[in-house]
Formats: sequence, C-alpha cells, structure tokens
Amino acid sequence: EHGPWYEISPSQPFASPPLVATSLIMAANARMMRCCRRIWFAFTLLSIVFAFSCSLVCALEAGIAADDVANSASGTSDDKPEVPPIKKKEPPSGGNEDDWGSFYDPNNVFCGKFDCYKILGFDHETWGSNPPSLKDITKGYRGLSRKWHPDKNKAKGAREKFVAIAKAYEILTNKEKRAEYDHFRDRPDEYFIKYGSSVLWAYAPKSDASIIMIFFLMAASAFTYYAQKNKWQTIANHLVKAATEDLSPREGGSTESIEIREKALVILAEKKKKESEANETNGASNGQKKKKGPKMTGREKKEKEWEELRPICIELVNEIDDFGAGFRKPTMHDLLVLKMVKWPYYLTISILWWSKYAVRRLRKLELNDEERQVLTKNAVGEVTWVAVSDEERENMLTLELWTTDNLVEWRAEQEMKLAGLSANRRKQIKKMRKKGSAENLEEDLHLD
Repeated sequence: EHGPWYEISPSQPFASPPLVATSLIMAANARMMRCCRRIWFAFTLLSIVFAFSCSLVCALEAGIAADDVANSASGTSDDKPEVPPIKKKEPPSGGNEDDWGSFYDPNNVFCGKFDCYKILGFDHETWGSNPPSLKDITKGYRGLSRKWHPDKNKAKGAREKFVAIAKAYEILTNKEKRAEYDHFRDRPDEYFIKYGSSVLWAYAPKSDASIIMIFFLMAASAFTYYAQKNKWQTIANHLVKAATEDLSPREGGSTESIEIREKALVILAEKKKKESEANETNGASNGQKKKKGPKMTGREKKEKEWEELRPICIELVNEIDDFGAGFRKPTMHDLLVLKMVKWPYYLTISILWWSKYAVRRLRKLELNDEERQVLTKNAVGEVTWVAVSDEERENMLTLELWTTDNLVEWRAEQEMKLAGLSANRRKQIKKMRKKGSAENLEEDLHLD
C-alpha cells in the first residue's frame, strides 16, 4: 500500500522514525490527488449535462413561439392545444335509487340515507375543485322533477322519488344547509354530537309487535286458567280421599269431608237397597236362590266400601264450586287479561286503606273492627281465615294475633289440637313451656 518508499518487514523491527513519517505523508497526498481528480471529473460531467439541457429547453421555447407567431399570422388556430374542459356528470335519466349514494343522516336532517348531490346527478368525488353551482343544481332539479312528477309519471315509487328530489334541491339551494351538509360529509362524529345518539341505529322488527303481545296474553291467560283449575283440583282430590277413607282431623280430614262421607253413605245405602229389591224380585220370578260367595276379611270389606264410595264422593265434591280462600273452579275472571284490568282498582283500594291505617296510627287511635279483621287475616293467612267457623274468627280477633307472641302461642295451640291432645294435656304442656321444662315438642304432641 505504501509503495516503494517504505516497507516494514520482520527483518526491520526498528526502522527510522523520520523515514516512516515521510512515507505516510506521501501516501496520503497520493490518495487525496486521486479523490480530487474523481470530484473534478464528476463536476465537469454535470456541467456539460446542465448546459445541454438549458440549450435544449431554449430551442423548444423558441420553436413554440415561432409556431404561435405563424398561426396568429395565418389566422388559424386549429393546431392550438386545447385545455380539456371539466366534465360534470349530467343528471341521471333513470332516477334509480341505487345511484343515489349514501350519507350518514339517521335523523333525516338532510336527505336521509341518500346523498343530496347524487340525487340531483352530481358526484362529489369527480368534480374536483369545481363544485356544481346554483345554476347547475337548479337545472338538474328541473329536469328530474319534470320526469318524476306524480302528475306525469304514474310509475310505482314516483311520488317518493319526487319528494326526495325536492328535498335535495331544498338543502343544496340553502347556503347554510349546504355548508353544514358539506361539513358533515366526512365528520359523522360531529353529526353525532349535534343531533344526538338516539338515532344511531334501529332494528326493524321481523314480526308485528301487536301480534306477539296478543299471543303472549293468550298464552298467559291459558296458564292462569289452568293454574286455578289445578289449585281447585288439589283440594278436591284431598277431600275425596278424606271422605272415602274416613280420615280424622288428625289424619287430614275436616268437617266438610265428614259431611260428604255421610251424604255418600246415605246415597250408597239407598243404592244398595234398590239393588237388593231388584235382585229379590228377579230371584223370586226366576225361582233361584242367591249364592253366597267366599267370606271377606275386614280389609277387603273396607277396600270394597271405598271403591263403592269413591265415585259418589267425586260427584258430591264436583258439585262444590268454591272451597274458599281462592280454591274455586276457574272462571273467566281468572284470565290474565281480566286480572290486569282489575289490578289498578285493587292497587288503588289497597293504597287508600293502608294510608288511612297509617294516619290512624300516627294519631294513636285504637284499632277499629275492620282493621282488627284485616290484621288478623294477614297474620293467620287467608286459607285458615276462610276455613274456620265464625266463632273461631271471633276468638281470633280477641287474641290479637297480629302480635308476634300471641301468634306463636296460637299456632302451638292449633298444633296440639291437630295432634288430638286433651284439654288437660294441653294445659300441662303450656305450663311446662312457660317453665322451660318442655324440651321436645314432638314428644309432647305424641304423649297421648
């Protein structure tokens, strides 16, 4: 690299310093000269290209000027280059809504979902810096309005198209509306801020809402009717079983089931009497004696009696339409539609009664008979209130069962009655409970 001036070799590890410095300087100068020559050559080449380009441009301008002078002198301008005119889209002749574009206008402030310019036949993407003037808009509107006027065009949808064309013309001929329309074209967020968000979108129902509501009310009414029937049937089945099997109050029977059983036994006895008389008459006429069958056990006799009493008890129970406390046969009043009509009335009555009750409590007045009856009925339940006799209701009113302690004591008394405990035993259990010595209630109820 350093040429013949200096060479470092392993045989000369200790060369002279002045000789080394001189050789390095001469090598650096040689490299600099080569770099300068390259820069000078490039500069010269660029100067030549620039000069050639300038001369070529001047020659072209001189030729064009000479042609212009010659054309003006001859009076012909056929070869003069013409600037192509800006083409504007003519109003569409068909008026198809597919060519009306789209615009974000859910509130129908302007032209709804269509582009006002497109409706009149102008495309904002093609006119560039030369938008349609008021004259162009009026010209497009007049042509389209004549074509789609309902008095002249009886085609389907002509009236709607004419209304859309008139709306577009109204917007675009109003300077403020047109400026706002152009501003919102690419700024739906500002439209959203100014005209609200309640109209961003809306799902069109696939089915008529009124039909769905009618179907729902019919289904709900059928369900309430069936529920009331099932409610009555549950009590009826229990009453039939209690009357047929002669259940005691402790086993689930009631005074009503006892009365039904007594009636059923009378009917069954009359039926057997008639059958026996008929059999005796037939036997006497035929001269045959009745054969005795095998002797039946007590259990078999009881089951046979149940089978004979059951259909009679079912008929007697089916004659009862209302067991009380809402356990009645279904009627038209149990349909949900009629119940909904009555709800406002019942709600108003309830609010008025409780308001009156609150005012009387604030005035610290004593409870009247109506208030005592309502509070007692709410405490023991509607079913229990309807099931008991008038004497028991009067007794409930005197016990003040709307008080929690009195209600608990009364319910314990009812449990002991259902368990079949005697009056003396109930008194003993009450005393033991007051003293705290009655630990197990079930043992108390099953001692007798």
